[in-house]
Amino acid sequence: MEILYGLHPVEEALRSGSRKFDHVSVARDRHDQKLQRIIDACRENNVRLRFEAREELTRLAKTASHQGVVAIVRTREFLDLEDLFPGPQPRLLLALDGIEDPQNLGALLRTADASAADGVILTERRAAPLSAVAVKASAGAAEHVRIARVVNLVRALEQIKERNIWAVGLDERGTLDYDQYDFTSNTVVVLGREGDGLHDLVRKTCDHLLRIPMAGRVASLNVSAAGAVVLFEAARQRRKKTQESSALQPPAEPRKERKGLGS
Repeated sequence: MEILYGLHPVEEALRSGSRKFDHVSVARDRHDQKLQRIIDACRENNVRLRFEAREELTRLAKTASHQGVVAIVRTREFLDLEDLFPGPQPRLLLALDGIEDPQNLGALLRTADASAADGVILTERRAAPLSAVAVKASAGAAEHVRIARVVNLVRALEQIKERNIWAVGLDERGTLDYDQYDFTSNTVVVLGREGDGLHDLVRKTCDHLLRIPMAGRVASLNVSAAGAVVLFEAARQRRKKTQESSALQPPAEPRKERKGLGS
C-alpha cells in the first residue's frame, strides 16, 4: 500500500479512478468546502472514510503538510512502453533521464498533463520514485498522466525510434534552438538530471539536441522549468497546425430539405 496526502492529489485520484483505495482519513477538526468535496467523492465511490485527529494524519503522512486528508491506496501499476504508442498521431512523449528531485518530477508530470503529452517514461533506478511528495508536487496531475517505467532508457529510446518517433534531447550544447524544431511530428522529448543533464549514451541516442537560449547571466534553467518551456512550445505548434488544418477544410454543404412521403 502507498500513502497519498493533500487535497489535490487525493481528489484527483478519486476523480481519475486510477487507484484502488483502502480508505481515506480526514481531519475531524477541518470543516470547509474543499474537504467536503473529497468526503462527498468518497461516499459516491464507496471509499471508506475515517475522521481522525490531525496528529494521526501527520503520523501517517510523515509530514504536517497533508492539508487534513490522507489516503491509503494500492501501489500504482505502471504501463509498459508499448502501451504509449497507440493513439492519435502525432505522438508527444516525455522521457526523464534520472530526475532525482521529487519536486521536479511532480512539476514535470503536471506540465506533461497541462501540455497534453501522451505519456511519460521514467527509469526504475537512480531516479526519484513516484512518491507522495512527487504526487503532491504535481497537484494531482500525476493521477491523470499515462506513465511507463523502463529499466534502460537507451534501449527504450531505440524502441521508440523504431516506431518512427524522433528522440529530441534538451542540452545546453545543442545546436538548434528549441523553438526552431518542428514538434508537429512524432516526438519524444528527453530531459536529463538536475545539474548533470543527459547521460552520454542517452545524448548520443537522441536524433537532435535542442537548447534554450539564455539572455541573462545564468547558464541554464531548472529542469522542470526547461521542460515546461519546451513542452508548451510543442503544444503551441500542434495547436496551431490543428487550427490551420481546420481552416483549410471546405465548408460543409447545406443539407437539402427532403420531402416526406405524401408531401
